[in-house]
Amino acid sequence: MSALNIAQPIVPPAMQSCFEHQRAAYLATPERSYAQRVEDLKKLARMLKDNRQALIEAINQDYGNRSTFETLFAEFFVVLGDIKSTIKHLKKWMKPQKRHIDLMVYPTSSNRVIPQPLGVVGVIVPWNFPLMLSFGPLTAIFAAGNRAMVKMSENSNNLTRLLMSISPKYFPPQQLQFFEDSSANGSVGPAFSSIRFDHLFFTGSGQTGRAVMANAARNLTPVTLELGGKSPAVVAPDFPMTLAVDRIMWSKAFNAGQICTNVDYVFIPAGSEADFEREAQRVIAERYPDINHADYTSMIDQRAYDRMQATLDDAVAKGARVVNLFPGQTPDKTLRKFPLTLVFDVSDDMVIMQREIFGPLLPVKTYTSREEVAGYINKHDRPLALYPFTRDRALQDYYVTHIMSGGVCINTALLHVAQHDMPFGGVGASGMGHYHGYEGFQTFSKMRPVYRQGFFAATRMMLPPYDKGPLKPNKLIELIIKLKG
Repeated sequence: MSALNIAQPIVPPAMQSCFEHQRAAYLATPERSYAQRVEDLKKLARMLKDNRQALIEAINQDYGNRSTFETLFAEFFVVLGDIKSTIKHLKKWMKPQKRHIDLMVYPTSSNRVIPQPLGVVGVIVPWNFPLMLSFGPLTAIFAAGNRAMVKMSENSNNLTRLLMSISPKYFPPQQLQFFEDSSANGSVGPAFSSIRFDHLFFTGSGQTGRAVMANAARNLTPVTLELGGKSPAVVAPDFPMTLAVDRIMWSKAFNAGQICTNVDYVFIPAGSEADFEREAQRVIAERYPDINHADYTSMIDQRAYDRMQATLDDAVAKGARVVNLFPGQTPDKTLRKFPLTLVFDVSDDMVIMQREIFGPLLPVKTYTSREEVAGYINKHDRPLALYPFTRDRALQDYYVTHIMSGGVCINTALLHVAQHDMPFGGVGASGMGHYHGYEGFQTFSKMRPVYRQGFFAATRMMLPPYDKGPLKPNKLIELIIKLKG
């Protein structure tokens, strides 16, 4: 309760004005037609396609160096695929759903569930995938017929200013508006999350997510929280180590590990440490002969870089063995290039095993039984993703059954996020609610039950006095209860 007693943040006038105009536009036209929603989605796609190079460059400037391929794959490819899939299925999603009519109502009555827009949705976007994590939710928000206000990260100011300049060419401000967080510590966020949105969507850390939820609670604003956590990979003895390392290292190096669903630590069979280390060194040497090449992404800012170094220093001081996968190379510190590093002999008193890493450090743990793996993971917060590597179907089922996580990706990592017909979301400390595909449409819709009474109302048979009359309602209800039983 103490969080709710904190003074209410002051909402900047521009934000409040935008919200009031969007709310007024929604109230004037609460239902957007199928054709309007499809056009909104197409405009989102055009906004990305028409400004592709400028958007890539803006993200690159925000990072210092962001791999162009990673931007194209994780931002453009995924979002444009999501938009295309949503348009394909939208007409079906929008149809009212017929529901069963209870025994006590006359057959001419009807039950339906009607998907309707919520109104004005707020979106708080992190810096790591700023297009995917803004345009992805917007795809579901617009598919459901809503309007949106989007607060970008303080680490994405070049991109945000570009979006603020080009967005009016595609959408009026009463439909979509982007906001910059120009403060050094992201202090605009608390004010934004205090607006009386009809729904608030947040992607970010668990700590910030708690604050967002507390602010939203003042207005009873429903929230979807896409958080993070320590997502583990487990390599089973039956799975080829070469292939496991190949796939795990691809995901860990992607965006320099700055992904909420990344492999945060990996379990390997006891005795296989040397094999894992050797394969990791080989893979990284082949893919990144120079850490300063543009294909290897920078840490987002100096604070993130320093946090990686402090995390690594803490592990070494407490007995960890580290393996720099860029041996003999001098990373460009002005571009905040932090080397991908394996960390062996880790323990729970190390920072690296207590917090989400969100960077290119990979702790490696060993195990002797599946029960040991499940027991360790289940003693900690439920992760956003689980990555079992095994061809044994029974073992796959064991991990899926015995370890709860937001999502599961078997025999690879990350790619479940790009499946457009699958919901994405966390559980427990890794988040609440889902988006992507139909579940995203549902999240931003009010699935509204509508009962329509027919000519005859069954309540006519249930009027007091209940023990008198030709039907004797008390006897009638007893009979109906027996029939239902």
